[in-house]
Order: sequence, then C-alpha cells, then structure tokens
Amino acid sequence: MARPRELRRRIKSVESTRKITKTMEMVATSKLKRAQDRVVAARPYAQALADVIADLYTPELAERFPLLRQPKGEGKRAAVVFITSNRGLCGAFNSNLIRETRRTVKELEGRGTQVDLYGIGRKGIGFFKYTGRALAGARQDIGDRPTVAHAQEIAQPLMDQFEAGRLDAVHVVFARFVSAVSTPPQTMQILPVTPPGADRRSGGRADGGATGGPSAHPAEEIVGAILPLYVRNAMYRALVETVASEQGARRTAMKNATDSAGDMIDTLRRTYNRVRQAQITQELAEIVGGAEALKG
Repeated sequence: MARPRELRRRIKSVESTRKITKTMEMVATSKLKRAQDRVVAARPYAQALADVIADLYTPELAERFPLLRQPKGEGKRAAVVFITSNRGLCGAFNSNLIRETRRTVKELEGRGTQVDLYGIGRKGIGFFKYTGRALAGARQDIGDRPTVAHAQEIAQPLMDQFEAGRLDAVHVVFARFVSAVSTPPQTMQILPVTPPGADRRSGGRADGGATGGPSAHPAEEIVGAILPLYVRNAMYRALVETVASEQGARRTAMKNATDSAGDMIDTLRRTYNRVRQAQITQELAEIVGGAEALKG
C-alpha cells in the first residue's frame, strides 16, 4: 500500500493537472464562440451563391465556363485537400479526419484516379509524412483564425489547374460543425461546381437562357463573376467549420479530462484517509502496548 507522503504528492500532481485542463476547457469555450459565429456568418452567403448559380445554370453555360464543366467519365487526376489542426489534446478529432482522408484517397485511387494530396494543419501533415505519402502542398500557418485571404491562397492555384485541364476534380476533407459535441468528418467536392438542383434545370431556360436570348449575356457575366467566389467560399467554409469543430472537440476532451481528474483526486483522498487512519491506529496500538509493558 502506498505511503501517505506518496499519496499527498500524487494528489497535488493531479490537482495541478486539473487546473491546466480546466483552463484549457475555458479557453476552448471562448474560442468556440468566436469560431461558431464565423460559421454562422458564412453559411447564408454560401447558400445565396449556390442559389444564384442554380437559377442561372444551363448545359450551355456549363460548356462555356471550365469551373462548371463536368468531366467525361471518371476523372484521371484529382486533388484532395485535408484540413486538420496544428495542436492536439482534442480527442479523436484529428484521427477521424485522417481516417476520412485515407478513405477518400483509397476510393479515388480504386477508380484509377491519380490523387494529389494537399495538407492543412500540422497533425495531418505529420501523419502522412510519417507514412511516407508525398504531399503536393502543405500549410501550417493558418491557425485558428482562417480568413478569406487564406481560402483564396489555397483555392486559386487549384482553380487554375482545373481550368487548365491538369485536374479533373478537387475534394476537401473537413470537419462539419453540427454542434460542440457533433463534428463528423466529411468530404466535399468543390470542383467541378455542381449547383444544387442543376439537374432539374438542365433542360434549358424558358426565357432563352444562354442560348442566345436577351438574358444570355447578363447571365454569363453573373455566372462568370460568381463561380470563383463560390469555390473560394466553399474552401473558407471548410476552414472555419473545421476550426469550430476543433474547439468543440477540445472543450469536450478537456472537460472529460477535468472530470476524470476530479474523480481520481476523490479516490486518492479516500485512500489517503484510510492509510492515515490505519497508521494512526497502529501508532496508538504501539503506545498502548508500550504502556502495558512498562506496567508489567
């Protein structure tokens, strides 16, 4: 059985750990609120862009704009951009994203597609470097406050390659923020752009659309301006949702660690009290025994 001094030392150590995890939980909670606000602000804009593109979409426009052009058959080369965090202590958050990335890559390569892997976040980059997987690009400088400029820097080279025909598709693996305790990994295809409901509008527009009617030219101008914004916004949403999911996962992990430390402290204190009580009882017995020996 452990000695009282050793138990006191262990209790003090666990109490120090609990203070750290409690502080990290509070910091993650604060960051989660700001990150969640960015997610909420980005979603309506993304939906508005998708609605405009879907309303104007026709097969003729799809042939004019490379970002809308669907590949014939299976694509032969695709880019997969995976987003993880730079730091750990967030439970299974990063391992789930890495698992989803590996699943996506395996599925694409199973179709005969050559995959270029792009990493964002130190944890995922470190894993794939450890396994010997070459990365076409890597970013570790974005942190927990991604901006539209960051999304532009990531998305623009991929759009250029796609328009030049060097890529047939671009996929992004990120954590979709549902709530602080629900952050499922997800793979989203951002290129080619497939507007929601476009298949229902593929028969052409009643007003002439892009086939030469009076609204064809304005429609082309609008679609041409919105398409790059749509792709950049999709990348931005993936970044901010992953950051919000990371903070939610870290808050949950630190809360669980704090609760576990509290339970451990309670157990150690009960053990310490039992050991101390047994020690006092033994000392009393020795005193009584000594007194009796002196009498005899």
